[in-house]
Amino acid sequence: MRAALHNLGCKVNAYETEAMQQLLEAAGYEIVPFEETADVYVINTCSVTNIADRKSRQMLHRAKTMNPDAVVVAAGCYVQAAGEALLEDAAVDLIIGNNQKNELVGILEHYFADQNANEALLDIAKTNEYESLSISRTAEHTRAFIKVQDGCNQFCSYCIIPYTRGRVRSRGLVDVVGEVKALAAAGYREVVLTGIHLSSYGVDIKEEKAPHLLELIKAVHEIDGIDRVRLGSLEPRIVTEEFVSELSKLKKVCPHFHLSLQSGCDATLKRMNRRYTTAEFKAGCDILRKYYDDPAITTDVIAGFAGETGEEFAQTLDFVREIGFYEMHVFKYSVRKGTRAATMPNQVPEKVKTERSHRLIELGEQMSEAYRQRKLGKETSLLLEEPLEIDGVSYMTGCTPEYIKGAVVTEKGAGELVYGRFERFLKDDLLIFVEK
Repeated sequence: MRAALHNLGCKVNAYETEAMQQLLEAAGYEIVPFEETADVYVINTCSVTNIADRKSRQMLHRAKTMNPDAVVVAAGCYVQAAGEALLEDAAVDLIIGNNQKNELVGILEHYFADQNANEALLDIAKTNEYESLSISRTAEHTRAFIKVQDGCNQFCSYCIIPYTRGRVRSRGLVDVVGEVKALAAAGYREVVLTGIHLSSYGVDIKEEKAPHLLELIKAVHEIDGIDRVRLGSLEPRIVTEEFVSELSKLKKVCPHFHLSLQSGCDATLKRMNRRYTTAEFKAGCDILRKYYDDPAITTDVIAGFAGETGEEFAQTLDFVREIGFYEMHVFKYSVRKGTRAATMPNQVPEKVKTERSHRLIELGEQMSEAYRQRKLGKETSLLLEEPLEIDGVSYMTGCTPEYIKGAVVTEKGAGELVYGRFERFLKDDLLIFVEK
């Protein structure tokens, strides 16, 4: 039987899609590209915005159009948001919510035996169990994303995720270490620890000496064969003197930190229910720069959040410029039904949101170029990933610990480390690397 999968959304979703694919393979399914005719289509949906909902519906309908006789499976966050109403959609045959993706094969078998059994949906808010999913390989050549945590307790006013992913649930430390060891044995040199709210890792574990994020990082750091440990998005409040001083002793941890800002204005942050101030955010950045030499600090910023005035936006621009991020992911605020922000007064017109996002993107590009410029001539390492040919020259490309992409002429291949320095820009986001 042929199966095809399609992922929408975040790195956690991507991890889960790869895990579901490997479950299907182990059960004897032939995995084919999504564009080909299949007997089963699995769409791992996203619901972070109304646009994500629409894209999820479009992919479900596209699958049914490609093969009307196929079983179309809707899985993930949009399923949790839409609930059983999704079963009224003629394009959907089976729904699987979050925390039940590990049961995909059994759910399909049950469906084939009894086509009335077309839903596997639990109240995600009432489960405290971490869903057991793992991977033995990944689509990336040298880097593996490892899901270590699910759910979120923050309830930011614009975000639907606590309702679609449920409360914080942490994966057992022994389980994480086992998966990373297996991936290291398979040749992966870098792991990225990810989760819906990574900083909350361990807070739900009731043991007397429950591991928290730092203990998890230390355990992964000790695994032979892993050269780099990279962290997913961190909550600004976790970046304390104690946390960073300990982290800086772990030489495999990459000096690349994603601290999600969302706004550089305290009044806007309060409406967002972000639970920190710009002063606290800056203090975290200062601590990182105290213990690391020019670390890559990246962030997310929302343009045009509900009630954002021109003065508030100007404060955000000034604050972003003051911090000096390596990269900045900019999103126009999108009203999400079911969230508190959707009912807030003084929604910003779309034209204004677009103009503000363009200004932030332009500033972000300037900061990125300035950061890369500072790295020219500096000694560093490149973890090789894949070949690239430009103007008749064959390069291997890879990334530094700071996640700067470089191209090098070398005899070495994917998964190997090369040492040297950046010489010049090859194109906007790609630098020429000269091996020692």
